[in-house]
Amino acid sequence: MDTVVKGYKAVSFLVWLNADRLLSLGTVIVGLLAGAFLGAAILQN
Repeated sequence: MDTVVKGYKAVSFLVWLNADRLLSLGTVIVGLLAGAFLGAAILQN
């Protein structure tokens, strides 16, 4: 059980360290999806 708790703490720490990278990746993906949606909407007319 102690190993599971330590493993969870380690993974949690890594996610906390890389939160800015995950946020940046999410922002890029949302921007690309929004651009694709707007491009499709404009080209449909």
